[in-house]
Amino acid sequence: MFRPFFENLLGILWHNDIIPVLENNTIVFVLDVGAGFVAGSGHGMRKGQKMTRIVVIGGSAAGPKAAARARRLDEKAEITIIQKSPDLSMASCGYPYYVGGFFDDRNQLLCSPTGVVRDSKFFLAAKGITARTSTEAISIDRANKLVKVKDLTSQHIEDLPYDKLILANGARPRMPQVPGLGLDGITTLQSMQDADYLRKIADEKKIKKAVVIGGGLIGIETCEALHLAGIEITIVEMLPQLLSFLDPEMAKLVENHVRSKNANVIGNNGLAEFLGKDGKLVGVKLQNGAEIDCQLAVVAIGVIPNSDLAASAGLETGKTGGVIVNNYMQTSDPDIYAIGDCIETVNRITGQKVHAPYGDLANLQGRIAGENAIVGNVKEYPGTIQTGICKVFDYSAGSTGLSERNARRAGIEDFETVINASPDKPGFMKGLLLVSKLVVDRKTRKILGAQCVGPGDVSKQIAEWAVAIMGGLTVEDYCNADLPYAPPFSLAIDHSIATAHLMQNKLDGLMAGISAEELKHLIDTGSIPTILDVRASDEYEVMRLGIGEKLIPLGALRKRLNEMPADKNAPIICYCKISLRGYEAARVLVGNGYTNVRVLEGGIMAWPYPREK
Repeated sequence: MFRPFFENLLGILWHNDIIPVLENNTIVFVLDVGAGFVAGSGHGMRKGQKMTRIVVIGGSAAGPKAAARARRLDEKAEITIIQKSPDLSMASCGYPYYVGGFFDDRNQLLCSPTGVVRDSKFFLAAKGITARTSTEAISIDRANKLVKVKDLTSQHIEDLPYDKLILANGARPRMPQVPGLGLDGITTLQSMQDADYLRKIADEKKIKKAVVIGGGLIGIETCEALHLAGIEITIVEMLPQLLSFLDPEMAKLVENHVRSKNANVIGNNGLAEFLGKDGKLVGVKLQNGAEIDCQLAVVAIGVIPNSDLAASAGLETGKTGGVIVNNYMQTSDPDIYAIGDCIETVNRITGQKVHAPYGDLANLQGRIAGENAIVGNVKEYPGTIQTGICKVFDYSAGSTGLSERNARRAGIEDFETVINASPDKPGFMKGLLLVSKLVVDRKTRKILGAQCVGPGDVSKQIAEWAVAIMGGLTVEDYCNADLPYAPPFSLAIDHSIATAHLMQNKLDGLMAGISAEELKHLIDTGSIPTILDVRASDEYEVMRLGIGEKLIPLGALRKRLNEMPADKNAPIICYCKISLRGYEAARVLVGNGYTNVRVLEGGIMAWPYPREK
């Protein structure tokens, strides 16, 4: 008697794409979402809807991430990656460390976290994604939704249809337009092939001298890699300093460390010509006429977004040269997304458009584009604060948010800075030095930027400041930050919190500071104030600046105030090793009526100029 009822019910359910399924002796009803169904995902197609076709152009970082995210949200989508290179999912930020011999297995640059090489077979078997390597995307037909591709091995050309297209074709090295560029011995470090070439040179140990053109992140990392191979290195940088994301006094500390490793640094000078003999590089000529002998030159002067394909298809590009996208990673064509090094994005602090070619950002953007291509625009990318870090031999240098210089460039003038030098953990736990510079909006007291260099745990400091900036924290918020503490990991008051305390003292009028750069300028121009070193005499004998300073240990200062200038408005600069005692000395002097007392921020340890000892 119930059979007609159930048959009628099943007919109604089936007509509405609802299918009964027997599971653990219980009938459950699920939607028939056809080829696009993924259990539990909440996304998919109804019966009769066509399969989604996604084409991803670029198979380095952003592209595979987008493809993998799309697959996880739609098991039945047809997903194809087009990759010009023979390799996929390359850990390109690891190239310098492969060249430097930190590891020997080339495949580690291509492996998943579990050690499986991510080649075409891997993508097909593990993810159901077709990855076509050694294949170039030639053009995009937006009207008919076709991508023309060329197999670089067979030279076969065909059109691939798409419903959604994701551009992730990265950036290319910026090359100097000078004579001799085609000589053998000139390379970049942009591809796996470049890494293979330089690793071969490092292993063979035939080349004795090399020049690195550019003192940015890649230039510095390449310098270390080749130095480890016993090659004599010269870095040539057109700007007056290395690592342009740092302010000058911070960059000078890094330069000093590079020089301490017997690497030569030539700043404020550019490349004029590559010199050759019999088609091979034998040297470089600089813009000031100087010539440097070398058998290898690595060009590392930045990258240019690969936006030509997008531009030729009529997609909008910006002033930085990158493809313009919205917060959903959508281009000016709603069915085309763009991610990674080929786009321009927004600086979250200034609102200005920037080109930010960082591997981590490429992965974040890829995840968002992959999801939005499947389910519609549900996830947004808010932009970048341009956080970066690099290894400099046994030193590190990192930055997040705005430097003092970039704040000025963005039209921000009402800000305060402070420099702090202190160890990353207690001396009894073998703490190592950190020198940090903080930039804060004076009116709102919000943190705008931070830089940190030194042999200590720079990464932790920059990570903490990055989160603080993204969270809109003020100095007061950070002064009471509840961070993890134990002597093996940090000081009781973490270096970052101590930096915030220094900033709070400056903003509250309890400390007037002076940077090493400012003091050096006063000395060089003859406007020398009273300079007071308040360390102990034995410390002074071991290490001192030799800039005309007067030694009065802090414990003796109150008894020796008669040695201070009679004019209590006269300028006085106090310091010690890291200027903790320098600050206490300044408070003693202010408490005794001196009105023009400043503290040398960071003390001797942040002094980047030559010193007597």
